[in-house]
Amino acid sequence: HNFYVPAGGDTPDPAVNPKFAHKLAFLDEMRACAALRCDSNRMILVGDLNVAPLEHDVWSHKQMLRVVSHTPLECEKLVAVQKEGGWIDAMRMHTPEPAKLYTWWSYRSPDWQTADKGRRLDHIWVAPALADRLTGMRVLKHSRGWLRPSDHVPVTATLEV
Repeated sequence: HNFYVPAGGDTPDPAVNPKFAHKLAFLDEMRACAALRCDSNRMILVGDLNVAPLEHDVWSHKQMLRVVSHTPLECEKLVAVQKEGGWIDAMRMHTPEPAKLYTWWSYRSPDWQTADKGRRLDHIWVAPALADRLTGMRVLKHSRGWLRPSDHVPVTATLEV
């Protein structure tokens, strides 16, 4: 599965921000979707899920709690999707907390590399049967410095199947 979860706009209040309400509803639908449950030992879910669910998935947990992509509500909902589906977070299996792990740096930062105020918005989840087959994972941070880059960097996982 390859997913894009809507970003959710800038205001983390579903009552005043329809984009944030849509994001929360999208996460609820993912949780309820039977096709996203690991009923096969060869399932993989990847994508820009637009949520940095763990404390060390953002540059400052405390400062990011009221910023879309790391609010407690979004984090709860994404973790619920992962648990309901029986997914293993391959990236965190390879790079466990408390190590910082980012895949996104804002265009608003004039010197993104020095500030290093990143977030992990891109994810790779695997079925439990594939977890022991994960032999590598790379975040290509250097690509954020390319001419005309994306604010997201490529992420790869190597699985021996």
